[in-house]
Amino acid sequence: MPQTNGRTSRRGIYLKLRQMVLTLELAPGSALSENELAASLGVSRTPVRESLILLAQEGLVQVFPKVGSFVSRVDPAQVADAQFLREAVELASLDDLPERLDNAIVEDLRSNLNCQQRADLGLEEFFALDEAFHQGLMRLSGHGNVWTTVAAAKGHLDRARRLGLHENVSPAAFAAQHHEIFEAIVDGDVSRARTAMRTHLRAVFSDIERIRAHSPELFAGDTSTVPVRRNVVVWE
Repeated sequence: MPQTNGRTSRRGIYLKLRQMVLTLELAPGSALSENELAASLGVSRTPVRESLILLAQEGLVQVFPKVGSFVSRVDPAQVADAQFLREAVELASLDDLPERLDNAIVEDLRSNLNCQQRADLGLEEFFALDEAFHQGLMRLSGHGNVWTTVAAAKGHLDRARRLGLHENVSPAAFAAQHHEIFEAIVDGDVSRARTAMRTHLRAVFSDIERIRAHSPELFAGDTSTVPVRRNVVVWE
């Protein structure tokens, strides 16, 4: 359980709440109670309030005066911005692949792909492998440290990706795309790797449209819309 002794542990509260938002444990559009969150985390309201402010600065939380705080609904425009950044970085990284690939990293990636094939793999386990796979590809080109910057900028994108994983139930299609990218790289066919990577990264857009068709409440619409306080706080 996070404690509030000092800056590091306060950051732990922020990271915990951020993870709860990104993994959809705190669903898009849901109301946030400082008291309830503080009680569930075993801390005072102060670090929770500070964390919600930081999350609001990231666009993951919205605060409405006299109404309350809410998990931001997934914003397709911000998803598109983050996807654009990620695609630009990952495709550029492929262009910097050396002629001789680091064998240790290649074997790590091969092991990662094998793990992705497990029949009993949970969605969060797959998501972690997915992240490690893409960071590993960037390590191959010598740009592994850039992944931290990419990861920090893609909160809305990660939520959309998780919604897609839940919608598809099985991550097998994504694992197959990873394998296609990897084989193209090992074969030295950067052009084929770029095409496969672009298709893979843009799959999130079709996921958004499909999910929004039956669950529009998860996505941002009119930015002027404000929740209304009745017996419970609701979105109009």
